[in-house]
Formats: sequence, structure tokens, C-alpha cells
Amino acid sequence: MSNIIAVVWDFDKTLIGTYMQDPIFEMYNVDGNAFWKEVNALPNKYFKEQGVRVNKDTIYLNHFINYVKNGKFAGLNNKILTELGAKLKFYDGLPALMEITKRMIADNPKYSEYDIKVEHYIVSTGFTAMIKGSAIQPFVSGIWGCELIEAPNENGEMVISEIGYTIDNTTKTRALFEINKGVGIVENVNVNTKLPEEMRRVRFENMIYIADGPSDVPAFSTLNKNGGATFAIYPHNDEKAFKQVEQLRKDGRINMYAEADYSEGTTAYMWITGKIKEFADRIRETERGKLQSSISETPRHLTD
Repeated sequence: MSNIIAVVWDFDKTLIGTYMQDPIFEMYNVDGNAFWKEVNALPNKYFKEQGVRVNKDTIYLNHFINYVKNGKFAGLNNKILTELGAKLKFYDGLPALMEITKRMIADNPKYSEYDIKVEHYIVSTGFTAMIKGSAIQPFVSGIWGCELIEAPNENGEMVISEIGYTIDNTTKTRALFEINKGVGIVENVNVNTKLPEEMRRVRFENMIYIADGPSDVPAFSTLNKNGGATFAIYPHNDEKAFKQVEQLRKDGRINMYAEADYSEGTTAYMWITGKIKEFADRIRETERGKLQSSISETPRHLTD
């Protein structure tokens, strides 16, 4: 299989400093804080009133659909979500870092000789449509996020009406296994396909997972147990977030963390590029070893 290094990114508070839904609230003049307060109250409300448990990570999707139905998000559909994705502002150094990391491996003969490549993936509880419309989209090889189904409203307009696909903080690990096995890329392979590690498209030991907090612990743990690398981000001057990622480090959940600035020369830039080169060097030495072991000794004339 190809020698691929995969950098897997969370989205909100990792690539951008806010939540991606903010442009939606601005467009419809909706108080975002009030919306999230309502969402946070829903799990207790539904359990108390109906004895029903809900997924705290994705219940916000139902609330979005209800806002469409009651006219607060009138006409909201996937096309609008994609267009609003263009308004998302990324942390300094992005998306340039994604292209830099690809090129520094692809353009270096000592790595390209062994078909070593870098790919970037997004795994998010946010909207896939918005990520596709953002500045990051041209640089990523795959997106795992929440997707919404449309249906005509009373005016015949196509609007979001049902939940199609969801990612939560636990199923992010499923996305890692799908990247690992090449689901959607390798023919006839799905997440349950039994494959020896050496036949998987992206080995876990060649993955880096980058996120912002405790909600990503299941994904961090998956890579830590399988030889990958883990990295956390905190916003500038956010003491609470800093303490959070420091605790993750103390608990052995992550390898390293840094302030959310990916510009050249920053800690995040140097750690990510350095780790990719470290992985590429390891892959290269492994491939060189395979080549050397396959070369038999040159035949010679036998002497008495």
C-alpha cells in the first residue's frame, strides 16, 4: 500500500477560533448564545418529559431543523450552508500549512522515491456542507461531518428537513478506522472489512490527530494505543483552555500542545512539520530495509 501520512483535524476551536454555525446566526439575526443554551437544556428536558435519552453531541441538529420549520432559519438548505462556509476565518497559518506539509514531502526526492505522501482529513461534529464551502476544502482528502437531507417546504423550496449522517465525539474513532482502511477509496473495503495492518491504506502509526479538548479523548486514545501522534490546541490568552490541554498532557492523553497559531516558526508549525518529517524518515528507513533484504548477494565463481 502507499506510504501515506495522514493529518486528521477536528474543526471548531482547532482550525477556527469559533463555532462554524456563527455565520448562520448572523445571517438570520439569531442570538447564538441563546440557541446553544436551548440546545444544552434539551437532554434534560427530553429525559424528564419523555424518559428519552439523546446524543448530547448531535441534538443540536434537531434544533436546527426545528428552527427551519418554525421560520427562524427560513429557507436554510445545504447550498446556503456551503456558501456560508466561505465566511469561516481560519487561524493564522491556515490553510497554507496544509499545502506546505504536502509539498515538503512530495517535492523531496528522498521521500518521493518511496511514494511517501501527506494527506489531510477533517473529522467534525459540525456541518460537512460548511466545511466543503470553506477555504480549507481544496487541501483535504476527506471530510467526516454531519450531513442533512432536504425536502420541499410549503413554498416548494428545498430546505433541510432530516438528519442524514452524524459524527459525534465517540464515532470520530470510527472515522479514524475508515481512514486507516481506506473506506471510500479502496474498492470493496468498509469499516468492518478484516485487513492485516500492513495492508491498510493509512497505518495508525502514520497518523497525527489534532484537536482542542477532552471531547476528543476517544480519538486521542485510539492513536496513542496504536503508535500515532496526538496534538492539542488552545486559543491565545485563554487560561481555561490552556489548563484543559495541560491536564490532557499530564494524563498522557496527548503528546504535545500549543497555542492556536500555525504560522511558520510557531510551536504548532514546528511540531506538526517536525512530526511529519519524523514519520517520513521512519517510513523511508523501513522501505530501504525491505529493499536491502530483498537483494541477494552477487553470484561469484567458486574456487577450490
